[in-house]
Amino acid sequence: MKDSRIYLIHIRDCLARIKDYTVEGKQVFFEDLKTQDAVIRNLEIMSESVNKLPSQWTEAYPGMKWEEIRGLRNRLAHEYLNVNLNIIWDILENDLPNFEATIEAITQQFWNS
Repeated sequence: MKDSRIYLIHIRDCLARIKDYTVEGKQVFFEDLKTQDAVIRNLEIMSESVNKLPSQWTEAYPGMKWEEIRGLRNRLAHEYLNVNLNIIWDILENDLPNFEATIEAITQQFWNS
C-alpha cells in the first residue's frame, strides 16, 4: 500500500507550481499557451491526487467540495477542447486559496498518523 502522504506532497507541489506559473496575473495567463498548459496539467495532477487521499482525511473537512475537485481532472483531461479559461482563472482566484488552507490543515492533522 502506498503511503498516502505522497499525495499531499503532490498536491502541495502542484499548488506551488500553479502559484508560480500565474504570478504575473490574469492577462499573461490568458495570452500564454504554455502557462495555460502548465496550470491545467497541475490541476489534473492535483485532482487525481485528491482522489487518492484516504476518505478519513477528506471526511474530516466536509466543507470542502471534494467531489468537484475530483471531477475536475476528468473534465480537464477529457474535455480539453472545451476548457473555459475564465472558469480556470476563477478556480485559481476563488477556490484554490481555501483548498490550499484545507490541504495544510489535513497535513497538520494526519501527517504523523
